[in-house]
Amino acid sequence: MKTNKTYQSLLDKSINSMLSAIEIYNKPNFNYREETFAILAVNSWELLFKAYLLKRYSYKLNSLYKMEFVVKKNGENSKRKKPSVNRTGNPMTISIYEAMSKVEKIDQKFSPNLKASVEALIELRDNAIHFHNEKNLTRELQQLGFACIKNYITLIKKWELDIKMSKYNLHLMPLAYVDSNVQVQGIVTDEVKKYLNFINQKVKDNSNRNDDFSVAISVDINFKKSDSLDGLNVKYDKNGAIVTISEEDMRQKFPLTYSDVTKNLKSRYDNCKVDKIFHAKMKSIKENEKLYHWRKLDTTKEKSTGQGFYSTNVWQELDKHYNKPIIPADPAQVTIKF
Repeated sequence: MKTNKTYQSLLDKSINSMLSAIEIYNKPNFNYREETFAILAVNSWELLFKAYLLKRYSYKLNSLYKMEFVVKKNGENSKRKKPSVNRTGNPMTISIYEAMSKVEKIDQKFSPNLKASVEALIELRDNAIHFHNEKNLTRELQQLGFACIKNYITLIKKWELDIKMSKYNLHLMPLAYVDSNVQVQGIVTDEVKKYLNFINQKVKDNSNRNDDFSVAISVDINFKKSDSLDGLNVKYDKNGAIVTISEEDMRQKFPLTYSDVTKNLKSRYDNCKVDKIFHAKMKSIKENEKLYHWRKLDTTKEKSTGQGFYSTNVWQELDKHYNKPIIPADPAQVTIKF
């Protein structure tokens, strides 16, 4: 089936505008990132809404135009309408607010959360010139940004629009991490206060609605120092994404057998013997799930036989108790100064 060119053009421009918004936001040093993101994201939403309307109105362009009555010769309005034109003489299209209003009439289940999220971005776009202290808004606008991306993907899937989402990676929107030690707290202007109140009210008014869309999404991250990747923790959530770890993954994480460890003792240490002291230390290591993993032969049986495996980080633990041999310097590499 042949696709309408205008409809496809609106979809292409919409997705490209959203990709541009994300690309700008992800730049490491871009002082106008939040405002630019809002401008491009709002443009993307407007084009998406118009593409949806065009398809629902059988690709009639008048559905996207501002219409006005044709004036008769006597100055009265006729029943016929025509598109309003701009200064260049081209037809004027409806605003994003008018587009959302039309969408609401067609889609009776149009999400209030989605509408509130888009309106918050529109407000930022319309008032961008007033935000002199954008540092004060970084966190709030980031939460709007996360919701914007999530809502955009969700709506495309819900409306079954002709966009192959597998071609794009809109899920990754890196967190902007700013060192609190170097960030200077600016003065919050009245304009910023009003905008924050506007966002908070949007979130409050729609926080109890149960649907697939969000006004804002908060992401909290805690940084924890660790000597290795084994220090990463996994927090379980009944509503979280399912992560499957296979036995092969565990085998890669715990590659050493007990025999592998004992065979390398002599080459690594000069005072280590496989004696009672060594066995006691290995017993202690077995109690550390980050260093030791028991692999069952039959995972369906609780008391199945199996074999124990060790992480390569076991050497870091043994290094605390045994001495490494001192390697003598190569005489050829020694320089004697007189």
